[in-house]
Amino acid sequence: MDRYDLVIIGGGAGGFAAATRASELGAKAVLINIGLPLGGTCVNVGCVPSKLLLEIGSEYYSPRHPRFRAVRNGHSASFDFDTAMGEKDEIVSALRKSNYIQVAEGLGIPLLEGRAKFISPRRVEVAGKILEADKFIIATGSRPRILPFKGLDKVPFLTNREALSLPRLPKSMVVIGAGPLGLEFAQMYARFGTRVTVLERERQILPQGEGEVAAELQRCLQEEGIEFYTRVDVEEIRPEAQLKIVEAKLGMPRLTVAGEELLLATGVTPNSDDMGLDAAGVQVGRGGFIPVNPQMQTTAPHIWAAGDVVGKTFLETVAAKEGYIAASNALEGVAKSLDYDSIPRAVFTDPQVASVGLTEEEFMRRYHVCSCRTVRIDQVPKARAIKETRGLVKMVVHPETGVVVGVHIVAPMAADLIHEAALAVKFKLTIDDIIDTVHVFPTMSEAIKLVAQSFKRDISRMSCCVE
Repeated sequence: MDRYDLVIIGGGAGGFAAATRASELGAKAVLINIGLPLGGTCVNVGCVPSKLLLEIGSEYYSPRHPRFRAVRNGHSASFDFDTAMGEKDEIVSALRKSNYIQVAEGLGIPLLEGRAKFISPRRVEVAGKILEADKFIIATGSRPRILPFKGLDKVPFLTNREALSLPRLPKSMVVIGAGPLGLEFAQMYARFGTRVTVLERERQILPQGEGEVAAELQRCLQEEGIEFYTRVDVEEIRPEAQLKIVEAKLGMPRLTVAGEELLLATGVTPNSDDMGLDAAGVQVGRGGFIPVNPQMQTTAPHIWAAGDVVGKTFLETVAAKEGYIAASNALEGVAKSLDYDSIPRAVFTDPQVASVGLTEEEFMRRYHVCSCRTVRIDQVPKARAIKETRGLVKMVVHPETGVVVGVHIVAPMAADLIHEAALAVKFKLTIDDIIDTVHVFPTMSEAIKLVAQSFKRDISRMSCCVE
């Protein structure tokens, strides 16, 4: 039996961040990788491959839809689906090697492959070996959640994992779920040439997001030919010839949609089952997620958890930060925590969506009063100059202090623009702080300053560089 200071279960972002911190602190630790290849969801079936394929789709789409009259419509652009998938595999393999396999080798921490199961509070079994430790971190991630739709057991379907490795390009696709993942895959395949229909149960796409943002993104995606239905209740799924048929309710009337492929983008399920958590004294909450306190500590005082398995925010960056915090707290005896309100998040559609802090609805629910302004991207001089006018910026401000509590963006570079807003929310900057900061002209990032200025003046009656 091998004994360690710390056993880390999970080889994704959370586990790697914990292992890195353990290495920095000189702890005797071991990393156990389960399920997906080393690197977890992000590099294998998440951020890396999906963003590459989205960019390929954009590269194919943009020349055929030029913004400028001087550019002739380039119908000669061609696209090869097999080559795109091969290129994706090459990038994934290269990044897995450089960012995970080689990093793991450099940490000086042993790596084991296999399913880990607690057999007592301080012992786990993996690949026939018994490991004992004073402390543990569970960072086992998640997998696609499959809702029990009637008839689904009779119909082949896709999750994001299979959709990243299709053998051929489908002529049509039905996507159930209009969260970030569903929307990214919808636009990806639509730009490849697939006819895409998106079904969403809630009243808007991006159900957890700002309403104005969701409406603007839906408008932009509809202009590209993607069909949307919201407030949809899926009743039955059935095969018919080579198609998958979805029968649903849309208010009173019935809705029937069909596609060669059916993609389920209906959330995630934590990888917490069959781990013997009862034997470790770790309680499991609703849906299988592991509850933790602000220090990432589970109900077992010697066990911490991080990443998707705790169910707070499903982002690679958050998993890594949580893993780092968990390892620091476990090994140093400190009490670090994470401010989730200041974490930026993005959807990599075109235009992109990025948000940080509270929405208007969330602020109203907490404080029953709010001050908000929205500026359309076509009011930004740089956007007008380059004819890239899709989108908007909405800012949520505390009505008494002027402190920025939320910013929500739809714009071609929203994921890059959001970081100024993230700093404003994190450090409780006011709209005056942003207005008093000189911005480069002309840039898309001036949108943040413009929306701050809109609280104090009529920005439709401003010259380009008024401070």
